[in-house]
Amino acid sequence: MTQIVTGDNYTLYPGDCQDVLPGLADASVDLIAVDPPYFKVKDADWDNQWDTPAAFLAWLGDIADQWQRVLKPNGSLYVFASPQMAWHVEGVVRERFNVLNHIHWAKHDGSGAGTGGHSKIEKESLRCYFPQSERIIFAEHGYSDQVADDIAGFTEAETGLKRRIFGDYLSTEWKRAGVSYHKITGAIGAHGEHNHGGAASNWALGLNVPTPDQYAAMREYLNRNYNHGGDYLRQEYEDLRQEYEDLRQEYEDLRRPFNATPDAPYTDVWTFPTVGTYPNKHPCEKPLALMEHIVNLSTRPGAVVLDCFMGGGTTGHACARIGDRHFIGVEMSNRWFRIAARRIADAARAAAGQPKQITGHVDDFDGLPLLEMTQ
Repeated sequence: MTQIVTGDNYTLYPGDCQDVLPGLADASVDLIAVDPPYFKVKDADWDNQWDTPAAFLAWLGDIADQWQRVLKPNGSLYVFASPQMAWHVEGVVRERFNVLNHIHWAKHDGSGAGTGGHSKIEKESLRCYFPQSERIIFAEHGYSDQVADDIAGFTEAETGLKRRIFGDYLSTEWKRAGVSYHKITGAIGAHGEHNHGGAASNWALGLNVPTPDQYAAMREYLNRNYNHGGDYLRQEYEDLRQEYEDLRQEYEDLRRPFNATPDAPYTDVWTFPTVGTYPNKHPCEKPLALMEHIVNLSTRPGAVVLDCFMGGGTTGHACARIGDRHFIGVEMSNRWFRIAARRIADAARAAAGQPKQITGHVDDFDGLPLLEMTQ
């Protein structure tokens, strides 16, 4: 049996994920990004070990049960699937998770022509449209934001904090000036046509807080019209907000991260180029940029990322390049485990500014230097 390989930020398990996953702790993983077998799409034993779609889906369901157990309440799940089986795979995921998106990875070969391999197909033999895309099922635990709310007690705590920090202070200052809620609201233009004093009342109750401009307008109004021996609203707005923001950050840390920006693909159609041919390329290898996108978008620093169909190690490579993530990889093929282990170890060293280094004995496996693992 090949040894477990570990580094500062990765743990790699050889073997069947059905044997490895039960050993992982409950709610210990922040992101699961997996590319399971497709079912009779690739001409390889690992993709043809089931006689029927039902048998394949039952197998995948058993593994998805483990995903459900190890994923944190605020974690994310990405599952790659072939166009032929995506609808069925999504059904397996949907039974256990809240499916958020059915992402279409529109494949092309990087040439600019967008061929994705279909230029070599004999079009006349097709009886349906050529599948030039791959599906990615994106999901979360059900009601993950509600879980965060329950853990943090955010709704109740937020209202109490607003009332204590803003509401009580404002009410004291208005009382000291002898000004009514209605008058202060009208004086700074904080109410609408039918909001008779409602803005100030809501601030006092902790239902919301004034904006910086509204706070400044209140300060100017009170000090101009009611300065009876002291400045009003002497506390700075940002100082008042600080404790509230600390609680809000606590809540945000409990929510499922989704770090979308206009500079990164944030729609449900992705156009990452496929991986070109090179020695020891995995037949299902995903682009490094695509996996980096997933890790960046759905994790925070310190996250644990799991890929229990590690293949050639792209997800672990992505985690090493991004940094401050711990990668857990599982791969049952000894050949691909060794290739992935070498790739991830080298990526981790490169990220740390260290040269590639072969530790211990070295094989030459299809021209690729590999760690020699205990058999």
